[in-house]
Amino acid sequence: MEHLFAGGGNFGLWGPERFCSAVQCRLHRELHGECVHPASRQMPLDRCQEAVILCAHKTSGRHADMSKMTSAQRVMCVLKRQEPDRIPHFEWIIDKHVRDAICPGCTMEEFTVRMGLDAILTGPDFKKEEIAPGRFRNEWGMISENTGQEHSFPLGGPIKTFADLKKYQPPDPHAAGRYDSIERVVARYKGDKAVGVHLNDVFSIPRNLMGIENLLMAFIAEPELVKGLVEMSVDINIEMAKEVAKRGADFIFTGDDYAATERPMISPAMFREFLYEPLKRVMQGFHDAGLPVIKHTDGNIIPILDMILDSQIDCLDPIDPVAGLDIGEFKRKYADRIALKGNVDCAHTLTFGSEKDAVAETLNVIRKAADGGGLILSSSNSIHSAVKPGNYLAMWNAIRMYGKYPIQLDAWADFGTGEAFA
Repeated sequence: MEHLFAGGGNFGLWGPERFCSAVQCRLHRELHGECVHPASRQMPLDRCQEAVILCAHKTSGRHADMSKMTSAQRVMCVLKRQEPDRIPHFEWIIDKHVRDAICPGCTMEEFTVRMGLDAILTGPDFKKEEIAPGRFRNEWGMISENTGQEHSFPLGGPIKTFADLKKYQPPDPHAAGRYDSIERVVARYKGDKAVGVHLNDVFSIPRNLMGIENLLMAFIAEPELVKGLVEMSVDINIEMAKEVAKRGADFIFTGDDYAATERPMISPAMFREFLYEPLKRVMQGFHDAGLPVIKHTDGNIIPILDMILDSQIDCLDPIDPVAGLDIGEFKRKYADRIALKGNVDCAHTLTFGSEKDAVAETLNVIRKAADGGGLILSSSNSIHSAVKPGNYLAMWNAIRMYGKYPIQLDAWADFGTGEAFA
């Protein structure tokens, strides 16, 4: 509590009784969002000291200390399924159209800092060349198209057959310059923002190297090709995890989506045969490097959820409400195994709803999933270009207004304040 007594000159002006009761009120406000004694100036010194000690003792198991956490501490606390000072918030993508309406001309980095988001995100550096207007080929040989959105659209890659795979040379995970961006971000933000690095696990790299239709057909027609692609993805990403860990990253996030709205893209039986053991291996590799993992996959993942959880991910994102997933149910069933990230509906509420709707749904997520910590509150996927900027701001503000622990969503009692100019 040393920070509460800083500037102790007021002690001499107020006297010990008034000073101690003021400290008690401040401590209680920091912990509970209200003053325990609105008229506590006359509280006897011994009673006040007892109250301060009791209040501090009751909360010592929940917070490492009572000072405000940094964003980095807040996120890492949640990834350990613990309760931070307040619910952290960040998004994988905030589209430039939304950013520009709120902070004109800013980059994602500037937006993250100015808005006080709790994590700053980056990834390894892969060179790319423009092969046609708006079309690019990267070091993997993957071709993508610039859509005008924050995320490009994958068109295909260099592998069609097992013979293609045998002669394929993937990018070197240890190449010079591969982690320049990560080094710059860590140097500037380490200890303040949680530094998250995007890697892959078992699906996105095979999909992008073959194209989604070719890959799905290969699960039946060329199983050895699929297995070879998956193993290559696992091996390279484990090596990259070692490199980013050396450079001071705080966590990894993977974006390999396994499901559509109705069901997984492949059957549970095929997931178990082709992806389950490699998924466990890559997650173990990330953990061996000392990095917790936030696993993103939207859609209806229920048929394969047990295998995803068995891979020992640390946090699951986004608990897709459009696919019928309920974050409250996930909290009840799995809070002892994983943290949760999500899940204000970005397909409907943030896009077509009102600001009041956005606040109401944000509060509902808090009500369902905030208890005891282990929650990063965000959209149900990303802040894409169709999200109303006002709705994103309403969600952002509701997280800050109502997300402080201990959570208090009920209306405050009215102490009789009136209009200032009545």
